Amino acid sequence: MNWDIVQGKWKQFKGSAKEKWGDLTDDELDQAAGQRDQLVGKIQEKYGVTKDEAEKQVDEWSSKL
Repeated sequence: MNWDIVQGKWKQFKGSAKEKWGDLTDDELDQAAGQRDQLVGKIQEKYGVTKDEAEKQVDEWSSKL
C-alpha cells in the first residue's frame, strides 16, 4: 500500500499496527503518525531488531492492509 494512504488514514490503521506490534504503546504509535521511518525506528527500539528486519515487517504488514 502507498504510504501516503497509510499516513492519511493512520487512525484507521493504528489498531492493526497495535495488533501486529503489541509492545508499542499508543503514544509511540501516535508519534509515528503513519510515517514509515518513524514506525521502523520504534520497532527497532522496542523489539531490538535490525533496520532491515523492521522494514521487512512494516512492508509485510502494509501489504496486507
